[in-house]
Amino acid sequence: MTPDLAAPLGATPGGGGTTFRLWSEHGEGVELCLFDVNGPERRVALARGGDRVWEVHLPGVGEGQRYGYRVHGPYAPKRGERFNPAKLLLDPYARRVERPIKLRDEHFSYRRGGGSAGRPDRRDSAALTPKCIVEMGMPSIDEAERPRIPMWDSVIYELHVKSFTRRHPAIPEALRGTYAGLGHPAAVAYLRQLGVTAVELLPIHQQLTPRFVLDRGQIDYWGYNTIAFLAPDPRLAATADPRGELREAIRALHAAGIEVLLDVVYNHTGEGDHLGPTVSFRGIDNASYYRLAETNPSRYRNDSGTGNTLDATHPAVVRLVLDSLHAFASEYGADGFRFDLATVLGRTPAGFSAEAPLFSAIQADPRMSGLKLIAEPWDLGVLGYRLGEFPSGWSEWNGQYRDTIRRFWAGVAHDPAEVARRIGGSLDLYPVEPRGLAASVNFVTSHDGFTLRDMVSYVEKHNEGNGEGNRDGETANDSLNFGVEGQTDDEAILAQRARQRRALLATLLCSRGPTMLLSGDELGRTQRGNNNAYCQDNEVSWLDWAPVGDDAALLPFVRSLISMRRAHPLLRRGVASVAGTAPLTLLITPKDPADGPDDALLLALNPGDAPAVVHLPAGQPDGWITYLDSGDPEPQPPGGRPLQDATGLLSLSGRSVVLLGHAARPGGSPSG
Repeated sequence: MTPDLAAPLGATPGGGGTTFRLWSEHGEGVELCLFDVNGPERRVALARGGDRVWEVHLPGVGEGQRYGYRVHGPYAPKRGERFNPAKLLLDPYARRVERPIKLRDEHFSYRRGGGSAGRPDRRDSAALTPKCIVEMGMPSIDEAERPRIPMWDSVIYELHVKSFTRRHPAIPEALRGTYAGLGHPAAVAYLRQLGVTAVELLPIHQQLTPRFVLDRGQIDYWGYNTIAFLAPDPRLAATADPRGELREAIRALHAAGIEVLLDVVYNHTGEGDHLGPTVSFRGIDNASYYRLAETNPSRYRNDSGTGNTLDATHPAVVRLVLDSLHAFASEYGADGFRFDLATVLGRTPAGFSAEAPLFSAIQADPRMSGLKLIAEPWDLGVLGYRLGEFPSGWSEWNGQYRDTIRRFWAGVAHDPAEVARRIGGSLDLYPVEPRGLAASVNFVTSHDGFTLRDMVSYVEKHNEGNGEGNRDGETANDSLNFGVEGQTDDEAILAQRARQRRALLATLLCSRGPTMLLSGDELGRTQRGNNNAYCQDNEVSWLDWAPVGDDAALLPFVRSLISMRRAHPLLRRGVASVAGTAPLTLLITPKDPADGPDDALLLALNPGDAPAVVHLPAGQPDGWITYLDSGDPEPQPPGGRPLQDATGLLSLSGRSVVLLGHAARPGGSPSG
């Protein structure tokens, strides 16, 4: 039965007290547990309503009250029931959780060694479990503060809050690695000068580090094992007010014209597989929140690859996701969301569907209007790769773009037409009607995989520091090391690597569709060959703000690329056609006069080490201007340089990208 939409779930102060409401369809009894600083736990029974919502109003209880739940019911894993009132549970609607969860044996609902079918563990977990905090919802932001950048014009900068600011010299030490550090004027000024239009924050919901990671002395640093979808992670806060701190950081970015997108993980939770802990959903209503194996309900469907999968077809899960999205958009100011392993969210009993319940609910919810929605269009289940199949109005991480461009520059055999399609907006995957120009989010690096510097320095992954025997992480990286694995002092190799990085970035910024950059690539960040640094809360992950040599030279080059992209809307909206294949040359022409000041653009890419020559298109007027030559580490001047060669030939150095354009049309404007 669908939960009552008329009353909010969670803890809601008002009316001289606080109303507590928890949804559980199969629970047989619910106790609210109140904790004062020095007093004993106080338990209050909740009454069950006809909508499966358990409720109580407590006069005199207000903001700041610490609480949790105990849910009674059968412990029968073979039937998918895992109730255990000895385990204190987090409220899925908690607005704040006082601290991170550090798992101990008491958090597991079964007797260790007995497996999921063993006897229930009756040790009480309350003393070891952080408490939820009663807090009012924050007022909605002023919608006028949103920058509202069109998606097709977006240059997205994917970052981890702590990694980005942890070593920034201009940010006070106490604020480094926090939401407040992200909103600090020095951080905001850097992003503005770089020219990006949005930051995409790796997960900032309350997370739970798996026990096997804790046992290695590490944490889930990236934060993809979330457990409370309405609570910001207190690990990333400099103060005792993570909610206000995050809101102010987003406000500071908005004031600089920068949007904020949140990476959200609704495909699974941090409770893991059938041997995982019981800290929230599993103890509230395991069989409703999770997808259980059809032939063995003591096990979970594992389309996420992390042990469990949330059932995004269940009304309670749909409502929770919508309420989480709305809270972070309305109260904090998030401008959009990137949905991790989004194929999970579209899985129905009949298979993946763009009309799955959650997608349909998002499309129909007026609160979601105008927000950016980005899918990671794959998961780890059967037939999980659904690139190009998400609903109209959604954008998608384009894995085919990433792979095609990497392989092109790595010298792997390629189809020139395929490369041209990816650079031209992947219209074979995302037809302009109905998907539009914004569907393909183009990228060559992300948090998941090699950094850009490592992609030109390593052929093999080097994940030994993760403690998993180098078995984790992607094996095929389409990378080059130019003769030496990792660090080198060889000037010739360093020069080749620098050219390769500039070529990859130039290709990305000259492609049609929203662009995503990985934080630190513009500074030469290395993870020392680790392509899965999810547990590395150290200098492997933190940005180095003092790059030297080729790394230092890359920042002004990237700034110039972003500025050039902004000045030439034809790159973002024009129609690309192949003008030559050796080297690959694309002619980009306007579909509409509003596409900007250029009559045409010519993009030439030489992936070989040797110089190459391009024949300029016949029938085009003279007056070409060089806007970009990635073979030269020095950026072209604003407005470019006139092409001096009148022979109709263009010379390209090895591993370089050149962009030419015609002089502006009369009355043309470079704004875009």
